[in-house]
Amino acid sequence: MHAYRDQYAQIFNSGQDVVLIGISSDPVDAQASWMKDDQFQFLLASDAAAKVGHMYGAFVPQRPDITNRNLFVVGPDGRIAYRATPFREIDPTAYEELGAAIRKLIPPADSTGN
Repeated sequence: MHAYRDQYAQIFNSGQDVVLIGISSDPVDAQASWMKDDQFQFLLASDAAAKVGHMYGAFVPQRPDITNRNLFVVGPDGRIAYRATPFREIDPTAYEELGAAIRKLIPPADSTGN
């Protein structure tokens, strides 16, 4: 999450035409505290019942107490446009690939720069 925060402008177009939502099974109050303390510019959502995690294959079958860090980019049409399962958060090229996938979905600026 710190890499997302630190590279927010480059990867997520500073939030222009992009919404980033991190989902974990942590309780809402813990997430709110973490967001405030670490100054995240994006949203966190609580999946306390792990329904979303199970739907998107975040749990390791051999170790149901362990989750993969999966990443999905959903396009404006509601379809998954990019997936990294698991996301290689230690690999810098993973962030380059993510940024490229997002840039493909951002509408081009018009001739006035808007």
